[in-house]
Amino acid sequence: MRHLLTTLMLTLATALPALAQPAPRPFDAEAANGLQRLVEPEISPDGRWVVYGLKTADVEKDKFCTDLWLAPTAAGGTPRRLTFSCEVAGKPHWIGPAGEAIAFLAARGGDDERKKGAQLWQLPVAAAGEAEKLTAIPGGIEDYALSPDGRRAALVVMDEAPDPEAIAGWKRKTAFPIVIDAFHFKQDREGYLEGRRKHLQLLELDGRQLRVLTQGEYDEAAPAWSPDGRRLAFLSNRAPERDRTEATGLFVMDAQPGAAARQLATLTTDNDDAHPAWSPDGRFIALATGDDVKWSAYQQWRVGVYDTASGAGRVLGSLDRGWQPQLAWTPDGSGVVGVVDDDRHSQLARIALADGRVERLSGPGSAAQASVARDGRIAYLAGAWSQPAELQLLEPGAATPRPLTTHHAAWRAGLVLSVGREFSARSADGTEVHGLLALPPGARLPLPTVLLIHGGPNGQDTHDLGPRGVMRERLVAAGYAVLQVNYRGSSGRGRAFQRAIFGDWGHLEVQDLHAAVDWAVAQGIADPARLGVGGWSYGGLLTDYLIATDARFKAAVSGAGSGNQLGMFGVDQYAVQYEREMGAPWAQRERWLKVSYPFFKADRIRTPTLFLGGEKDFNVPIAGGEQMYLALKMLGVPTQLVVYPGQFHGLSLPSYQRDWEARFIAWMDRHLGTRPQQTSATK
Repeated sequence: MRHLLTTLMLTLATALPALAQPAPRPFDAEAANGLQRLVEPEISPDGRWVVYGLKTADVEKDKFCTDLWLAPTAAGGTPRRLTFSCEVAGKPHWIGPAGEAIAFLAARGGDDERKKGAQLWQLPVAAAGEAEKLTAIPGGIEDYALSPDGRRAALVVMDEAPDPEAIAGWKRKTAFPIVIDAFHFKQDREGYLEGRRKHLQLLELDGRQLRVLTQGEYDEAAPAWSPDGRRLAFLSNRAPERDRTEATGLFVMDAQPGAAARQLATLTTDNDDAHPAWSPDGRFIALATGDDVKWSAYQQWRVGVYDTASGAGRVLGSLDRGWQPQLAWTPDGSGVVGVVDDDRHSQLARIALADGRVERLSGPGSAAQASVARDGRIAYLAGAWSQPAELQLLEPGAATPRPLTTHHAAWRAGLVLSVGREFSARSADGTEVHGLLALPPGARLPLPTVLLIHGGPNGQDTHDLGPRGVMRERLVAAGYAVLQVNYRGSSGRGRAFQRAIFGDWGHLEVQDLHAAVDWAVAQGIADPARLGVGGWSYGGLLTDYLIATDARFKAAVSGAGSGNQLGMFGVDQYAVQYEREMGAPWAQRERWLKVSYPFFKADRIRTPTLFLGGEKDFNVPIAGGEQMYLALKMLGVPTQLVVYPGQFHGLSLPSYQRDWEARFIAWMDRHLGTRPQQTSATK
């Protein structure tokens, strides 16, 4: 008996480590729905806490939910959830220098309350505190900024819509007709632009008194308080023909109703995430700044610094890499902290005010959204190839950051993720092209391979597990090798690389993408008989270009794309870019036909192609997919069109995102053949 018990104990002891290992799980729809996203972190003024949003998928309600969380910066601390309504719109900010409460935007309450749009709320940091609603503004609040003392807020509010029930003395049961007289007259999600303006209003948090700060025929955006709380900086396009240019002005005004606004500078910074950042002494404003408006679609954002007294401005440093638009000053005012995009990576960095010297503060991977406390602590988001972004803290003098959250630890347990590596290829004209390769672990090569193309084009594929990483992992889990290529027009490789495709779409990008596929075939990675291609937005456009150029792709998925750019004139939201970059179709007919070759040479296409898009997309309207679909249908090429009802350029429902991924994979499976069996051998 003793021998039997001993044997049994030894057997259990041997088995326990194996039992402790979670069973392998594929990256399927369930895994995709379980992926959470941390957003908008802000460190408290004293550096003790970080508030952030956590975005999750509610599968039963088929919606994405965002709630606020609070993470202590002290070692060993545990984050806790602050809100539970699933209705937070975002933008959490600390109230006052002590940070005893947090402000945020949310559309909460009954249906009537939610229809008013996002309102401003405040929430005590104390565990038992309840959120208090501060505003009830019809149409809601677009953005806001809190004064340093926490007593006032500058709100960005759109003009109230006219009452549809009263016009010309009689009642209406329908909305007003939309009357348009602007050059730029439509925008994705906003719809047709009706001439309503966004202005600044001043809210006293204690008495709830609301007063108008700006009014007139201009929009104001991105308010930011001076350190002494006396002035506001904001952005506004007040050019004579403001709807035909992105030449945005940086303005400063006293934070009082009726005060005049003084323009400090005219610059190109139409990025929605760009906000003026005051230096600690109030002498300067840092702002993400672009080059001439000619390059607005291919901007490489740099750190601009503007003197608040004279308006004199300069761009810091000569680094030929772009900065993400969220910038923050160091506590001593000696430099600016942000994130630099650099060749498949994005890194936390500091740039010196004195000489423009750039110091990298984080290693390889994907960093974003840095926030700086008074004591110099920096909170930011950081992820990697197989690690979704988590909150990190970099303390003054520390060589490496320290993680503050582990929201994805349980999600990652047992999850089978791809094996990633970087690669380079040589394009037809000798240009070196960089990309990322994802493989199923233990796969036998060659594999059916999908060229997954990012949108933009001004963007880059990086070492991260964000939205594009989900499609990559879904494809790898289905047995495919995946190529992600930063073709010319992408960011992260310098200005010349970004601007190379100006007015010449579907040319150099196609060469670069083909070079990557050629490399994968030559390396024995990609099976040349089973090649697929797909992407969304500009990735959808490039998919159309590729299949009209080369018949070697046996399956294609074009999401929110178009092959007839001439047919997009006046239909999409890019009137300003077209006028500047392409010229008028009647004056530049050959140029427009050249960039529309997928449609006008559709008879060369042999690739079975799936087209998808949002019904309400004004960015790349569904007409772009409909035209290509009907062309291939007429030509007898296998094709299908999928329209997502009520959706804009990006799919906003979990069910639609999973549907797009599933249809993408099913289309590849159907036309590229049976998936190969996985083995332990890797060539």
